[in-house]
Amino acid sequence: MKTYASFVKLEHTVLSLPLIYAGALLVLRSWPSGVFAAWVLLAAIGARTMAMGLNRIIDAQLDARNPRTRSRELPRGAMHKQEAWAIVAAAGALYLASAAALGPLCLRLSPVPVILFVIYPYLKRFTLLAHFGLGLAWSMGPLAGWLAASQSFARFEEIVWLWGFSVLWVTGFDIIYATMDEGFDREAHLHSLPSRFGRRTALAIAALLHAAAFLALGLLWQTELHPRSLCWLIAVGALFIWQHVIADRRPDIAFFQINAWIGFLVFGLVLSGI
Repeated sequence: MKTYASFVKLEHTVLSLPLIYAGALLVLRSWPSGVFAAWVLLAAIGARTMAMGLNRIIDAQLDARNPRTRSRELPRGAMHKQEAWAIVAAAGALYLASAAALGPLCLRLSPVPVILFVIYPYLKRFTLLAHFGLGLAWSMGPLAGWLAASQSFARFEEIVWLWGFSVLWVTGFDIIYATMDEGFDREAHLHSLPSRFGRRTALAIAALLHAAAFLALGLLWQTELHPRSLCWLIAVGALFIWQHVIADRRPDIAFFQINAWIGFLVFGLVLSGI
């Protein structure tokens, strides 16, 4: 079980859950029922596990060549591909069952994130838009939380700024993450901003994306939330600044630890604002 949890990086679920529930809160304007919250949680775990499993399977050969990733479960032989596919299938079943429980519209739209999960790992083989591909795939989380609560696209303006924040935020921190593979990506002819333009330029682009993300969050606060939530917005801005202060020296901390906190602060922003 430890091997399987490591394979799908189960701990990275904390990056997505706060934004998924924040999306739902924008509709509900109150704490969700236990049943609804449980189905959202199960859908999130299923989707996140399926996405990471697909990523690991598709990238297994690249991971085996990369010194940073060759110790992952598939390249080092700790797992067989059949096991990996079994995890993906089980996670997909959980995701579909949870989507069905959340409503017919969620079930009908459930293939959309799956398509993005499959497409994303291939993008870096062809285009610099791979970073945006991850941002778009990841942003399905808060959008799905909102849709599960609203069961309609009629009031899309409620979620548009949080959705835009998610795309820009994740695209930015994926660029920071990619700086750890700058040399390998260049050698393997993979497309990433660090391998194409170098670390400093890539980090500058990531900073601009995070500035735009913060602006989107500010527009959400201005249009949807109570003034008392301003302190949460300021805290998010402070963490963005800290992230880019250390990104060049400690991209590992900037990528995961700081962004995990940003997710919870955004949830606090939405919760306090309603």
